[in-house]
Amino acid sequence: MSICALGYLGVRSDKLEDWGDFAGKLLGMQKIDRGAKALAFRMDNRMQRLLVSDEPGDTLAFMGWEVEHRDDLQDYAMRLDKAGVRVHAGTKALCDRRFVEDLIWLEDPMGNRVELFHNPMITSDPFVPGRPIDGFMTGPLGMGHAVLHVRDIEAMLPFYRDLLDFRVSDYGLKPYGLYFFHVNGRHHSFAMVGSGKSGFHHFMVEFQNLDDVGQGFDLAQQEEGRVAYTLGRHTNDYMTSYYANAPSGFFVESGWGGRFIDTQTWEPHETDVGPSFWGHERLYLTEEGGRKQLRDMRLEAAVNGRRAPPVAQCPWLYGELAKQDA
Repeated sequence: MSICALGYLGVRSDKLEDWGDFAGKLLGMQKIDRGAKALAFRMDNRMQRLLVSDEPGDTLAFMGWEVEHRDDLQDYAMRLDKAGVRVHAGTKALCDRRFVEDLIWLEDPMGNRVELFHNPMITSDPFVPGRPIDGFMTGPLGMGHAVLHVRDIEAMLPFYRDLLDFRVSDYGLKPYGLYFFHVNGRHHSFAMVGSGKSGFHHFMVEFQNLDDVGQGFDLAQQEEGRVAYTLGRHTNDYMTSYYANAPSGFFVESGWGGRFIDTQTWEPHETDVGPSFWGHERLYLTEEGGRKQLRDMRLEAAVNGRRAPPVAQCPWLYGELAKQDA
């Protein structure tokens, strides 16, 4: 029984035209119309990875997590039910809208909708990006990662770690609580920010080519207020990235060069040097509201020569990606 990847995300927004430009022209996803009040976006050979729908409710509509085997759905349903979590079977109509064979859905302790699914639909139609890019790092790694604001990490941790089998990659305790979780070789596919808030913090898409990130950053800088974090590099997953303000009040991280881990030998640990080696200036924060504190942590890392190790080849990843292209 195992959740193996972040398969898809759903967002509620009445700004469909803005999302068409943002996800298509800036991120490079392929836009697919799903009727008058919904847009879907492709990133690869899956029928859809992101669904934006004009409907009432919280901004984050759902997170879709893929399981390895169909029987895993029943196993998770039984475990969750035993723990007092109400589990719903996905109707055929819902499965058709998600383009999957089967799914169950439930809510986490803060009311975020979690969908577990099996066997996503694959299309033979080629992926046509919204701007010229080499493509996204998906395949066995999934769509990318999703990060939530949480009021109480201690209440959420047992749900994702113990009931859904998300494995802790690392955590940080300053300047605020952060927990990162892996479900495959990607350093993290899920994270929680102990901000005392609730809702969506950001999702990340990883590009195959660093130039696609840099060119996206240039494009984002042409729009007033679009860049939320400047270009930088993270201390835990080594991702080189920038963050953009999405049309619906959260961030989207565009990254390259993320860290891959050996899930069999990995040991959770505390990351205590701050979120970034360099860059990632939080343009949305005031100096007193955390921007200076985070900058000082980066400058301390620079003084101490803290940096990522040289890039190394990953035979497991290359082998898995080769299978996807075969």
